[in-house]
Amino acid sequence: MSDRYLRGVEILQRLHGHPLEKVTNAVAEIAPDFARMTIEFPFGDLYSRDAACLRTREIAAVSALAAIGAHPQLRVHIEAARSAGCTREELIEILMQVSIYAGFPAALNALAACHDLLATQPRAQAAE
Repeated sequence: MSDRYLRGVEILQRLHGHPLEKVTNAVAEIAPDFARMTIEFPFGDLYSRDAACLRTREIAAVSALAAIGAHPQLRVHIEAARSAGCTREELIEILMQVSIYAGFPAALNALAACHDLLATQPRAQAAE
């Protein structure tokens, strides 16, 4: 395994408590190189950089995924943002902010897609 992959797995464990094996295993069945790249590039290369903390990176991910309507990935990153220290209230505000730049439908759909995650989870403790 490459250093990039190992760094990516380490970042995922920090954000999720475990690597996202269920996601990557499904992809690996048909495209093993792509599954590896989904760990190496975003997490091993970008998330591991020092210029921004994991919390900031997750805020950016949540915003972008909500804006493009990538709801399965948004759900994963809502959970990661909580692990990185974002509160429920902050995440709701971030998704509301999306309405300014991506439109009300994108923000409303993102809130609906993550309703269960934002309605029932306890508040996160501040990290990083």
